[in-house]
Amino acid sequence: MIYLAQTDTTVGFLSQDLEELNRVKNRPLNQPCLICVSKFKMLKNFARVPCKFKNLVRRAKKTTFIYPNSKALRVIKDCDHAKFLDKIGWVYSSSANLHGQKFDLEFAKNSADVILDSDFKELAPSKIYRLSTTNLLKIR
Repeated sequence: MIYLAQTDTTVGFLSQDLEELNRVKNRPLNQPCLICVSKFKMLKNFARVPCKFKNLVRRAKKTTFIYPNSKALRVIKDCDHAKFLDKIGWVYSSSANLHGQKFDLEFAKNSADVILDSDFKELAPSKIYRLSTTNLLKIR
């Protein structure tokens, strides 16, 4: 099931099936993808936050962290996207476009199984940081 939604950062495809999400975007089926959660308790199921960065991760807004286990996760707070995540638990998330292409609303609507919103805005993408047990590296 592919959902089309206005996420906290931009218009995105959401799914719990990574292969289906990659197929829709026309990219390699095993390509890793961002995981979105709405609660820190759920984050613990996917990655361990290094002690040195726990406060940073807790306070960050619109920021994706790549953890030492190579999983990319973002905790979504205080928006409609977070309310959807409260219901479903977690989702893989990716921008609603073909791989390497600009956003096209018609493509996005035709590719999604369920459209969750009606007003879509392309906003700035999330910041991305790679965490190791001791270092922080800005990716985007």
